[in-house]
Amino acid sequence: MNLQDLRYLVAIAEHRHFGRAAVACHVSQPTLSTQLRKLEKDLGVELVERNPRRVMLTEIGERVVERARLMLREEAAISEIARQSQDPEAGTVRLGLFPTLGPYLLPHVVPALHRRFPRLELLLVEDKTEQVLEHLRDGSLDIGVLALPIHDDRLHVEPLFDEDFVLAVPADHALAASDGPVTMDDLAGQSLLLLEDGHCLRDQALSVCHLAGASERGGFRATSLETLRQMVAAGVGMTLLPELAVQPPVSAQQGVVIRRFSSPRPTRRIAICWRHSHPAREFFPRIAELFRDLPPGLVNEPA
Repeated sequence: MNLQDLRYLVAIAEHRHFGRAAVACHVSQPTLSTQLRKLEKDLGVELVERNPRRVMLTEIGERVVERARLMLREEAAISEIARQSQDPEAGTVRLGLFPTLGPYLLPHVVPALHRRFPRLELLLVEDKTEQVLEHLRDGSLDIGVLALPIHDDRLHVEPLFDEDFVLAVPADHALAASDGPVTMDDLAGQSLLLLEDGHCLRDQALSVCHLAGASERGGFRATSLETLRQMVAAGVGMTLLPELAVQPPVSAQQGVVIRRFSSPRPTRRIAICWRHSHPAREFFPRIAELFRDLPPGLVNEPA
């Protein structure tokens, strides 16, 4: 039994006619008939009922065809995997990002990726940092775009850019009155709204709070940046937002004033990573270039 014999059997099942099945398989009818009889001999069962008026599959023939279709689909998938490895620009890349970055970074990158690699299928997965790392390790993701530090010797890590944090305050807050930059000292004694556990932005914001002598506002933890933004607009408190989250195409939020910090500004460093052993590891740096090539003024080059 071989895959070609199974193709002949599936063609007979689809066309219910030896002549039309032979044409579909680009062989002569005698060749197709001979190979079908060989398959039946190999399996020791009759797969097709032959009569002058119509071709019908036996009960076991129907069951074999069902399995044969699965095998042929898997064979085609294996061939596609091999083809994509030879031409990664026409393959599929599964890319993972965390929620406080993905919605704000991707609008600046995805159009350029489509222009540069029009045959590339980009599948995007948004998840918390630890889940993205786990999916990179188990092979269900190809690339991750995450905040440093990343501690995993199995991953190749390339810094992309530094993203500043900005302070979002209610419009009636004292810190909203000035147009100039705020300092870390301005945060001393303040309480900030933060995300729930598991978000890397929460850990980054807590680090800024500790450095500035600020604290977390008790009794509230948001599930997303948009929830934080709405809470600030409602006058509940202030928070830290990443720069990309306050830049177009994100619309300005009424009731929220954005204040930027004087140097040294609090930042997070964003990196791209993939497994050292990945078959497309020579191609991925070309994708990394597009993640670095952002519009001027959005982010900073890594120091």
